[in-house]
Amino acid sequence: MSSPSKRREMDLMKLMMSDYKVEMINDGMQEFYVEFNGPKDSPYHGGVWKIRVELPDAYPYKSPSIGFINKIYHPNVDEMSGSVCLDVINQTWSPMFDLVNVFEVFLPQLLLYPNPSDPLNGEAAALMMRDRAAYDQRVKEYCEKYAKPEDIGAKADDKSSDEELSEDEYVASDDEEIAGKADP
Repeated sequence: MSSPSKRREMDLMKLMMSDYKVEMINDGMQEFYVEFNGPKDSPYHGGVWKIRVELPDAYPYKSPSIGFINKIYHPNVDEMSGSVCLDVINQTWSPMFDLVNVFEVFLPQLLLYPNPSDPLNGEAAALMMRDRAAYDQRVKEYCEKYAKPEDIGAKADDKSSDEELSEDEYVASDDEEIAGKADP
């Protein structure tokens, strides 16, 4: 890649092409939000988070800054600021990684395999080590309370373009009468 700005553009486009909802914060390509769904087979499944991503000027040589906007209960995420304690992002970042890796590998791994021995949320870490079932229940409560589509500004009843309406949802419009019938 010839320059960090070209790489930033390419990685951002790749993320958008991977069906992630991306919302730019300003005119530049350095700050944006990404809609992130909790991984299957975890207590976070069904949760939807708005993740703030900030790309430094030196990206991809320097790691992106990642933070949860809506609340999440996790030992490695600061409950108040949403900051993520993620070794790969914070310490072992390599220019070989890209933004898709962050959302398809790093964040799902973080949620699937929390590290209570390196906490940003001490209460979550202690509960996880003491009583995993109670921890999982608290995670689910947080998902229910703070991580629904409406919590990130999405509409809960949005239909994707490839979903079809059921007969009950489809109501014929009066406009069809006005248009008339096609000529034979």
